Amino acid sequence: MNTNSLETYAINKNKIKINFVNSSIELTILTPEIIRVFQNRGEHTNSYAIEGNKIKETKFKVEKKNDYLEIKTSKLIIKIYHDEKIDVYDAEENPLIIDYRGSRIPIDRQIDSSQQKLAESEGHDVVTSRRKDGHYYDLVKELADDEQFYGLGDKTGFLNKRHYAYENWNTDNPEPQVESFTRLYKSVPFLIGLKNNHPYGIFFDNTYHSYFDLGKESNKYYYIAADNGNIDYYIIGGRDLKEIVENYTYLTGKTPMPQKWTLGYQQSRWGYSISAEKVEEIITKMRKYNLPCDAIHLDIDYMDGYRVFTWRTDTYDDPRKFIDKLHKLGFHVITIIDPGVKKDDSYQIYQEGLKKGYFVKAPNGQVYVNKVWPGDAVYPDFGREAVRKWWSENCKFLVDLGVDGIWDDMNEPASFNGEIPKDIIFNDEEKESTHAKMHNVYGHNMAKATYYGLKNLTGKRPFVITRAAYAGTQKYSTVWTGDNQSLWVHLQIMIPQLCNLGMSGFAFAGTDIGGFGADTTPELLTRWIEAALFSPLLRNHAAMGTRSQEPWIFGEPTLSIYRKYLHLRYHFIPYLYDLFAQENKSGLPIMRPLVLNYPTDPAVKNMNDEYMVGTNIVVAPIVEEGKKWRAVYLPEGEWIDFWNNVTYSGNNTILVSAPIDRLPLFINKNTILPWGGVKEHVSSRPDEKMTFRVFGERGKYTHYQDNGTDFAYQKGEYNLYEINVDGHKITINLKKHGYEPNYQRIEIRTTNKKMNFIYKDKKYIQVN
Repeated sequence: MNTNSLETYAINKNKIKINFVNSSIELTILTPEIIRVFQNRGEHTNSYAIEGNKIKETKFKVEKKNDYLEIKTSKLIIKIYHDEKIDVYDAEENPLIIDYRGSRIPIDRQIDSSQQKLAESEGHDVVTSRRKDGHYYDLVKELADDEQFYGLGDKTGFLNKRHYAYENWNTDNPEPQVESFTRLYKSVPFLIGLKNNHPYGIFFDNTYHSYFDLGKESNKYYYIAADNGNIDYYIIGGRDLKEIVENYTYLTGKTPMPQKWTLGYQQSRWGYSISAEKVEEIITKMRKYNLPCDAIHLDIDYMDGYRVFTWRTDTYDDPRKFIDKLHKLGFHVITIIDPGVKKDDSYQIYQEGLKKGYFVKAPNGQVYVNKVWPGDAVYPDFGREAVRKWWSENCKFLVDLGVDGIWDDMNEPASFNGEIPKDIIFNDEEKESTHAKMHNVYGHNMAKATYYGLKNLTGKRPFVITRAAYAGTQKYSTVWTGDNQSLWVHLQIMIPQLCNLGMSGFAFAGTDIGGFGADTTPELLTRWIEAALFSPLLRNHAAMGTRSQEPWIFGEPTLSIYRKYLHLRYHFIPYLYDLFAQENKSGLPIMRPLVLNYPTDPAVKNMNDEYMVGTNIVVAPIVEEGKKWRAVYLPEGEWIDFWNNVTYSGNNTILVSAPIDRLPLFINKNTILPWGGVKEHVSSRPDEKMTFRVFGERGKYTHYQDNGTDFAYQKGEYNLYEINVDGHKITINLKKHGYEPNYQRIEIRTTNKKMNFIYKDKKYIQVN
């Protein structure tokens, strides 16, 4: 029996309001493949993930059927039933998202309350029901037998999120990340589903504490729930998984073009920045051991008493000269910044923020105080535009010293004196709100402030790294997976974490190579630099008090192998940069799971220990201690072993040798790749020459070139080179010439031959 019958509907431009006896919902047709479902429950509506008008002119039909209302675009069919039930189909009427018609009844765990108390007395965490009482609402959907889930940012566990339950509440948990963790530093409520090989996406734009149970509570349904807020989610369609990601990043934004040097290797450790002398010791050894490196990161110790926007003077005679010296050696400088502002009446930043009312407050109106690194600290209210602008302007202190990038940390926000209460007053722009609503976008808003600070002050593409994030943060910042450990299991989860981040819009992401906490080993460090070879953010970072993990610490052969893979990384930087140029338009990630490229291949839907770089490279790292062989699955096509040029047929699993210095690496046959030179660091000077390697007998490739630094490319200042190889016939065409200087020499390198071309009379001519 229906308790909330469907009654009427009304169309207003691209919006359809559906009225039930006791409620109403509103659907907004943004594009043929993106439809917003909204129900006002009394909350102020303000999306931090979506900026600007995303509505495209879209034809759609609305028709009242016997017991439902049908809304049809060229790509999606939405059926609205009594009791607010909503079913979603693709244009061929394949079911995508179907509302569950039953009640939430968890799996019977065969334990009663007395047995639970007995188990808990020994310290066991026993849950009789996975249902969370007190949810403000839940959206319960049918779970098909053949349904896989991806996305949700950097949640722990395997690539396929089916049977997991997660929470979205940004959390700084210092314990080693394990598969049972339900929440980490980021809340990216974007779920990708693959139901019987038919893809869809759900973007749940709710910043409150939310929950995604993907078949853990029951085999019959999955659900999305939240503690508060309006019902506000987006149905995203597409013909394949790539289109789902493209449509999602159309909605929430794409990762912008990075500065080219940010794709180089970066070295970090909590403790380097305790003195200029210590930092200089590290960079000197990087050059001494011929280890290419583009950036050094300075953790919290460079500050004066951990006060943000300060620099200690006891161990740094002149920070400006210190940074100039690093620049001359080819190193960029990245400084950490935390949101916690030391409560200190003699500290200018604190005085300014206090006077202007820029810090969050307790319900009694007093500025809220907790503890972080500097001791008693207050928190900027980044939900307000005025506060973000103030923070942006304060970045001038670092920029004037020559700092090249800013690392936003501790911005969940972290607090040492217990979790910040949910009723602490934060602003939702100019409307007073609470920590409960603004917590998950705190890091997002801090990253946005930092981004615009660097952009406005330098005119360059900002390099910002943030630990905490929300959907859409990819527009402003790269991310890393936070404080991992020097454990083999953390090397293993790196691949699904970075792949799911990529599918969640975060194309520029990385992990702490070698592990942040605990002590790494020569073997673990070696396998980690191999596995992370194509991670867009390539940074070795470790905690104070752990064993040092610079590669020279372990001697040979670790040092030589590490150097080998850094050299290889620099060879591949032009290709990675090309992928970012493509991503800037498509939103597709650089490092991606095989299922993104081959969504109908059953062998890759749960693939956790391989990944792809774009569409042409398969990487199959060793992620287990002591292994020297491994099985590698190759998808359809033909694949060339990078190391020995042996060709293998796809849709096949092969056994490959992988001694300690070997990363199993396969290139799709008839692929052309740009091949950069090995350098100490990425030069700011334009390259005069570029090499292209041909894997196979033929191929076609478009290569991108710009100045690698600023936003001139947005005005058309870039070049596109089209390389065509068909046996002995080679053509090179400067398809677009918007940037000077272009390459004066190009080398085409096949398995057996090198051919050289020079630029003359506005075209490339072969000279040998």
